[in-house]
Amino acid sequence: MSHTTVPVPPLTIYFDASCAICSAEMGALKARDTAGRLNLVDCSPADFTSGPAPREALMAAIHVVDAEGRVHVGVPAIRICRAAVGLSSGGVLLDLPLVAPLADRAYALLARNRYRIPRWLAARLAGRVAPSCNDGNCRI
Repeated sequence: MSHTTVPVPPLTIYFDASCAICSAEMGALKARDTAGRLNLVDCSPADFTSGPAPREALMAAIHVVDAEGRVHVGVPAIRICRAAVGLSSGGVLLDLPLVAPLADRAYALLARNRYRIPRWLAARLAGRVAPSCNDGNCRI
């Protein structure tokens, strides 16, 4: 994302809802979205064909499309989603010359290994506590 390009809401977020950490993070963002700036789209179904990129790319990294049709991928996409709901985007820290490439690499590593993260840990990483669930029946 260019520093001169400010994403315009609403933001359409293409994410993998079958991923525990992705779902927890999107749930936490949506819970804070009092202004209706985020539209969440689950690209995990095998027959998913819409979106700004092929399904394989959408499943490899979060994609966000702003109201002007600009596409943001990976760490920049997460930053604009967080900023859209009033959370710190980590912009200053992530812009540091040594940190930015590390953040991109950490995101890529996390994305490749996301199915190994248990739901309870994913929920904690997203900043909320997950209900206890067994066989689709959850207790809050």
